Amino acid sequence: MKIGLEIHIQLPTKSKMFCSCPIVSTDIANTYVCPVCLGLPGSKPFLNKHAVELGLIIAKKLNCTIPETTWFSRKSYFYPDLCKHFQITQYDMPIGKNGVFYFGKKPIRITRCHLEEDPGRINRTDSGLSLVDYNRSGVPLIEIVTEPDISSPIEAREFLSTLLTEVKDAIDLDDKGLSIRCDCNISVGKERCEVKNVTGLKNIELCLKYEAMRQTKLIKAGGRVVRETRRFDEDRKATFPSRKKEFESDYGYIGEPDLGIYHLSKIVDNIKIRESLLARVSRFQKDYSINELAARQIINTSTKLADLFEELVKVSSVDIARPLITGTIAANWKAFEPVMDEKSEELKSIVIDLSKGNITDTECDLKLKMLMTGKESAEESSLVSANLDVLVENVVKENPTVLADCLKNEKAINRIIGIVMKRTNGRYSSSDIVSTTKRVIGNMGFHSGNT
Repeated sequence: MKIGLEIHIQLPTKSKMFCSCPIVSTDIANTYVCPVCLGLPGSKPFLNKHAVELGLIIAKKLNCTIPETTWFSRKSYFYPDLCKHFQITQYDMPIGKNGVFYFGKKPIRITRCHLEEDPGRINRTDSGLSLVDYNRSGVPLIEIVTEPDISSPIEAREFLSTLLTEVKDAIDLDDKGLSIRCDCNISVGKERCEVKNVTGLKNIELCLKYEAMRQTKLIKAGGRVVRETRRFDEDRKATFPSRKKEFESDYGYIGEPDLGIYHLSKIVDNIKIRESLLARVSRFQKDYSINELAARQIINTSTKLADLFEELVKVSSVDIARPLITGTIAANWKAFEPVMDEKSEELKSIVIDLSKGNITDTECDLKLKMLMTGKESAEESSLVSANLDVLVENVVKENPTVLADCLKNEKAINRIIGIVMKRTNGRYSSSDIVSTTKRVIGNMGFHSGNT
């Protein structure tokens, strides 16, 4: 069995590939369109530079060869979702080719990475009408084409999941912004079939399983697999014929006359590629002596969480940082990540206090939860109260003259308030310190007026 994938990923740009229409999610059809993305006579496209930069990042991530120059072509076909009857894409000079992506120890060859525009969306109604929404027309895509190096539907799903994790990290794309469609090419015998526009990892695996079974049964029955394009029905979990499979020559590629030749060398020189997530997992195992499962848990949660782990190791130790990162910090990460830049130093200071023995594990957990969520739990309130009692008691013991003054004149308690506020950077209110001081002095066997 041989499987090859054509993976279409929407690039996270603010505007479309060849015009300034914004990319906005809306249920109102044909709202964000213009003469360019509608292909009206006289309109001319212009290239979105940011889309090129994102495409080059992905191409480099997949170890592709980057050409000195690139250009675009018109791919002609007639379908309602392509109102100008051609798609602007890349054909003979893509932004990346001859790459490789290591899935575990297995190399999956990358034939090419190229940029193109998305067509519109056809919505079929219950009454049998087909309505076209062109809001999606012109949205920038990168298409990643693999060689048929994948051996099973399960491997295809696992490979695609790993690949997407790397791509999302490379271009800072979150799961909410991830839009992916996959054309699945599969052959059990000599001839292959292509299943177009399959969405979702689970559906891709189910689609390939069904198609492998269908082709196998057909061959065993003495039939012949016909080269064709098929579609996957998600409800019936089966593939059905769509149209005869086209060949590249059927598309009548010509150079796009309204776009020029683009030089990539300067752009490529300015692109910095992050360390591969798989490589980072291996480095975490080697540098910090943690198992693969823990390393993957940290890195797959967030690149920033992995960065924070390495910072905490520097100010404490692996034994202290790892359980905090995989436990309390990971559990509250969603609330903390948006304010991480503002509060990371405060978080590190809490961990430093733990490593120095200034606070217990329980106190550290409670302090981290309060810092990360901005909410004080009942346990934290209890801890705050207990800590203030201990602090005031220590101040009183350290300053017997202040205690003597307080016994003669209650206003002298202001000195204790000043000392406590200085030591805690004003965390406690003066009323809390006053009431706590009176309680502590009473517990020590004194009350106002005694000598």
